[in-house]
Amino acid sequence: MSASGRPTPTADVVVVAAGASTRMRGIDKIMEPIAGRPLLDWTLDAFATLPPIDRIVVVVPQGRVEELGGVAWMPSRAVVVAGGDRRQESVAAGVAEIERSGASDDRIILVHDGARPAIRTIPIIHVIEATAAHGAAIPIVPAVETLKRIDGEFVGGTVERTGLGFAQTPQGVRLGILRAAYARFPPDGPATFTDEAALLEACTIPVRVVSGQIDNLKVTLPVDRARAASILGVDRPTVGLGDDSHPFGPGEPLALGGVEIAGAPRLAGHSDGDVVLHAVADALLGAAGLGDLGRLFPSDGRTPRGVDSGELLVEVIGRVVEAGFDVGHVDVTIVAARPRLADRLDEIRERIAQLLRVEAGRINVKASTGNLFGMEGAGRGISARAVATLERRG
Repeated sequence: MSASGRPTPTADVVVVAAGASTRMRGIDKIMEPIAGRPLLDWTLDAFATLPPIDRIVVVVPQGRVEELGGVAWMPSRAVVVAGGDRRQESVAAGVAEIERSGASDDRIILVHDGARPAIRTIPIIHVIEATAAHGAAIPIVPAVETLKRIDGEFVGGTVERTGLGFAQTPQGVRLGILRAAYARFPPDGPATFTDEAALLEACTIPVRVVSGQIDNLKVTLPVDRARAASILGVDRPTVGLGDDSHPFGPGEPLALGGVEIAGAPRLAGHSDGDVVLHAVADALLGAAGLGDLGRLFPSDGRTPRGVDSGELLVEVIGRVVEAGFDVGHVDVTIVAARPRLADRLDEIRERIAQLLRVEAGRINVKASTGNLFGMEGAGRGISARAVATLERRG
């Protein structure tokens, strides 16, 4: 029901989730878990439970229509279609699906970013009502901080912020108006528009401004996932720390981060001495409140001598998952004067991700090799420290 007491008009929504997530460091953004649910699931849920919304068209990357169309959390009334290379082409693909149902020119179309999972009911209703009254609408949050123009690496000047604001979605437009805009600027034409309002502006079509939602976050960078979880009010991440240190022993090769490094001495220990995997395992166990690696795998006859630490880490992650947690992020620092590790860090990162069954974008591995003291500085051994975050599944 609208503020005027009249029923809110019905609308269809195109949810755009066909981007490449280029700024997410290899992470599949729309499937990123937030409290155990994919990010896109949260976004769709905001519309699937809203009475004024009739049809939901989800636009996904080429080749993923069947995959995402079959997930259990996809709303029963949603239709999944393939998008294009640019956002405007993906939106047009979603609009074309709505047009196939025989929608009239007065039909209200909403376009929403799939990466905005925290959208609430009131802003959606406001956009629908403004679109019904004025033909097109956009939610905007006014710019309240000082804006600077950047020239290279220096400040080029201060920009007057009066009258400026940050555009959000969903943006609304009547279908007939959008058809007219497409006739002038075809979605597959040379002109590129970052949102629907920009297209309408180019056609000198007025777009009504409504109040945006200040925490209507668009997940763009890996750190945004934690911010989205906070806005949604789901469980906060838990953090665990782990560290391990071993001297070099006889024999080779060196096992480090699940990778064998030929020509380097192995680390002494009951297992294969892999300090990196031991530190990661302890960090995960700490974050989950499951004790430590020594209690799970004592250095006696209960643990096979020389056991591959990768096997231990697989057992650890199994327990962590069984306890109801998903891996958020793991950051590892290797402290060693030898051997040279710069060209092996990516390989170690990939191996840890493989053992934890997560995307490599969740793992960071770095090495500290200079100005070291103690055993590491003398080249007699290696230590590693790890920080892990876990998120409890909903």
